[in-house]
Amino acid sequence: MSHNIQFGTDGIRGQANTPPMTAQDALRIGMAAGHFFRRDQSNKHRVVIGKDTRRSGYMIENALTAGLTATGMNVLLLGPVPTPAVGLLTRSMRADVGIMVSASHNPYFDNGIKFFAPDGHKLSRAEEQEIERYCNDFVDCVDVSKIGRAKRIDHGLGRYVEFVKTTLPQNLRLNGLRIVIDCANGAAYRAAPDVLWELGADVVPVAVSPDGFNINRECGSTHPEQAKKKVIETRADVGICLDGDGDRLIVIDNEGQEVNGDQVLALLAKRWAKHDRLNHQTLVTTVMSNLGLERHLCSSGLSVERTQVGDRHVTELMRKKGFNLGGEPSGHIIMSEYSTTGDGLISALQFLAALVDSEVSSKEMTQVFEPDPQIIVNVPFSNGKQPLKNKNVTTIIQDNEARLKDIGRLVVRQSGTEPLVRIMVECQDEVIMREVASQLQSAIAQSAEPTIEAKQI
Repeated sequence: MSHNIQFGTDGIRGQANTPPMTAQDALRIGMAAGHFFRRDQSNKHRVVIGKDTRRSGYMIENALTAGLTATGMNVLLLGPVPTPAVGLLTRSMRADVGIMVSASHNPYFDNGIKFFAPDGHKLSRAEEQEIERYCNDFVDCVDVSKIGRAKRIDHGLGRYVEFVKTTLPQNLRLNGLRIVIDCANGAAYRAAPDVLWELGADVVPVAVSPDGFNINRECGSTHPEQAKKKVIETRADVGICLDGDGDRLIVIDNEGQEVNGDQVLALLAKRWAKHDRLNHQTLVTTVMSNLGLERHLCSSGLSVERTQVGDRHVTELMRKKGFNLGGEPSGHIIMSEYSTTGDGLISALQFLAALVDSEVSSKEMTQVFEPDPQIIVNVPFSNGKQPLKNKNVTTIIQDNEARLKDIGRLVVRQSGTEPLVRIMVECQDEVIMREVASQLQSAIAQSAEPTIEAKQI
């Protein structure tokens, strides 16, 4: 074996057909997962596997299936379904493990493998480390009489669609709402338009024709320009943008403006608190959320708890302390009453329920709080580089943290899913904010030898 397989912040991810996303790697990962999750020698163990619409999904799905069946696991292939559907079906179908083949919002040439435990939640770090150990060690195949079976099932997506519809309050319908739904040519391209139409909406679909290569390309939550134009063109009441695997939501208001995820979180937290639904009167979010969100909710008598970046950390704190609403400004929203992970479609329905009840435009409804000035810059770097360990960079970060101590915040971190350093600066003095961001961007870019030029501030 020429390389080790390691989990990142959200499963195992990389460029397809290069380590760790080759067919050989997927075979090793499948065998390791089968060995780990097969509790006894019976032939009753089952795995559900979903995927998004990338061409490489066929290769990885088949290689995983070979590895899993070689270790005695029976595989149920769901086909293209959103990531949260895999979490739901893992639990409801009493599977021993759920697997989603997806690289989320990344371009088509990337892919990834995410795992769900039998309870539908993502694996703990300790469980991931055990699977890593098996990936990088020898795993025995079962006797020929114990090889598992694999079959495709057609009802998985339908079960998910029916469940999602039940999350809209029974007394509400979406009749009269014109909704642009951008599915990023990804995993939700069938489910999302069907759910909205069946609940009464006038649906304007965008990016619902996947070809294996156009997932997230100039569409979806990371590129909402197409949806913005369509909202204006069709005079829609609101636009909903999902990402490639359907676990992220970005809202476009009726004037074609993007709504930050923090505004949606603030809206839902206040609405749930009003209806006595918000556990412990607390919203969970990450260090990336705007200070204006925290200030606004605290002034309304609510609390905010922050975690490291990543929906896993949000979910872990929610489970530990019994909170039921959390998320990130990027659009991951976790509602533990409904789902074990972020679900863009369920989040959209909760937002739409608030819109129906409000009797105001989506523009008016989403201006919940005044955010502090904030800038986010992504600096790419070459593989193998570690710019945040550069002495000059660490010194500049420390100096600017001291500079912002009483007037703002600074978060600098390496992405767990892409070769990027993410810089977030928040300060009520916009001149200082841009000075700090520019200085950090320049220092990191010089040490990182980026493969493409950093986006200029």
